[in-house]
Parts: sequence; C-alpha cells; structure tokens
Amino acid sequence: MLCLRFITNNHTHIFMNFSFIILFVGTMAMSLWAAWRVKSVYRRYLQVPALSGITGAEAAAQMLSKAGIHDVEIVAHNEMLGDHYDPTHKRLVLSKENYHGSSVAALGVAAHEAGHALQHKEAYAPLQWRMASVGMTNIASQIAMWLPLLGIFTGFISPYTAAWILSLAWGVIMLFNLITLPVEFDASRRAKIALGNMGMITSPEEANGVNKVLNAAAWTYVAAFITSLGYLLIHLLPMLTGSRRDE
Repeated sequence: MLCLRFITNNHTHIFMNFSFIILFVGTMAMSLWAAWRVKSVYRRYLQVPALSGITGAEAAAQMLSKAGIHDVEIVAHNEMLGDHYDPTHKRLVLSKENYHGSSVAALGVAAHEAGHALQHKEAYAPLQWRMASVGMTNIASQIAMWLPLLGIFTGFISPYTAAWILSLAWGVIMLFNLITLPVEFDASRRAKIALGNMGMITSPEEANGVNKVLNAAAWTYVAAFITSLGYLLIHLLPMLTGSRRDE
C-alpha cells in the first residue's frame, strides 16, 4: 500500500509539473499574441486620418466637457500605448501620437480613456472596486513573484503552506483582473457612442477602425484574466484534492 501510494503521488507530481509547464507556455503565448495584436492594429489605424480632423486631446476634452467634467487635466507623454486615466490625480494621460494625432486610432484611445473619467464621475461600481483593490493586488503580485523563489532558496516554508499562500495571492490577482473587464469594456462602449454621437467619427469605415483598435486592446485584459485564473487553479486544485498534503 505504501508503494502504491508513493507511485500515485509521484504520478500526480509529474502531472502537475507538466500542467504547470503547459499553463506557463500557453498563457505566455496568449499574452504575447494579445500584445502583438493590439500594437499591430493600433499602428495600422494610426496611419488612417479621421475626417473630422480633431486630435485625440480635443476629442477627450469634448467628451469631458459634455459630461460636465472640468477638473481633469489632459497631458501628453512619450510612452506609446501607455495611455491611462489616473483617478487619484484626475489626470488623463495620452501618448504624444494620440494627444496630437487626429488618426482613427488616436481618437479611439483618447475617447476610451475619457470614458474612464466619465465612470469616475458617475462612481461606476466596478471602477470603484478596482480602485479600492489596487493596494491589495500590488501586495498579492509581489507574493506571487517572490514567494516561489524564497521557498526554493531558503526552504523556510513548507510546499503545502506556500501553495495555500500562492492560491490566495493568485485569487486576489484573478479577482482584480475580473473586475477590470467590465471597467474596460464599458469605457470602450462609452467611447464608441460618444465618437459617433458627437460627430468625431463620421463614416462606417472610421467606426470599424475604432472598433478594431478597442477590441484588440480588450484582448490584453482578457488574456490577463485567463492567465491569473489558470495560475489560481494550478495552485488551488491540488490543495482541494489533498495531493500536496504528503509533500
């Protein structure tokens, strides 16, 4: 019986190690594909000028003004695709290509970030949840990064305990990424509506370009959620089945 138990546990360990490798390679490939996709689509539509001729900064400013938002600063920076809305400082940050540019891609990205400012003003619940969980998620990310190395090189914590801690850390990261999905999808929805209703996008071809840019960007958030869910399951399932109790 002892020999059979050893063989069963050994097979389980081999299966889990193989599953971890598959998960790592698969999620890495998916993340790289999503990043390549958004850059490729963005660069394509960065070369397509919008007929309205307005810049990304002007598009964002018009959206904010129409929504009665007058306390959000719109600034330019040098990092491509580093565009974001900072709710703490009420600052909408656009890359120079999007701030000064009047391309379909620039208008789509700028309007998307303005959509986050609209969410902030309305106290959109998923955005509030995401803002409240940033600190905890940062801590969880540090644990997920350093605990495996700490355990390997020091051995001060048992694999069973480490697995539970990592499961909790990945659970927090997964929930953060899950909350992020409606935040990003809603901001894109607001952007598409505003660009059309305010006459900043004037043709079906331009609207299609905006859709492609924002949909490609959405895949990066989907990839992040699937990755975190996979790592949560790879750590949690052995705990629930009891296969790590004998390590």
